[in-house]
Amino acid sequence: MTRVMEDKTLTTADLAAAAEPGRPADVPVEEARPRAAAPSGRTGDEQLAPLFSPDGASDFQKRWDAVQIAFVDDPKQAVQRADELVAQVMKSLAETFSNERAKLEGQLNAKDGASTENLRVALQRYRSFFQRLLAL
Repeated sequence: MTRVMEDKTLTTADLAAAAEPGRPADVPVEEARPRAAAPSGRTGDEQLAPLFSPDGASDFQKRWDAVQIAFVDDPKQAVQRADELVAQVMKSLAETFSNERAKLEGQLNAKDGASTENLRVALQRYRSFFQRLLAL
């Protein structure tokens, strides 16, 4: 299910409202955390790919630096801009996941079907994305 968002200022309040209790995807925080006894399937030397491109991460960092510097002159506006920037980072992350998911679904729906090997690779890619999120 894909929704097109209008170009408006997105805030963390918007993201919190989208995750309001009672939605099917709502999972208590305790259940979302990995359990200590559960194996991660990851070796200690495995590198996780970054969630953002170097240019994207650099842009977000520069914008964050500007927010911090602006705090001295206008604390209230700086906090508002920080909220908007965090929301934009989270939106970018959601778009990254959506694009990754679309690629996986395309591969699974290909004419050769969802072989066990294709499903194994898909699960590995989901695991990698999941572990990158937890590494934040």
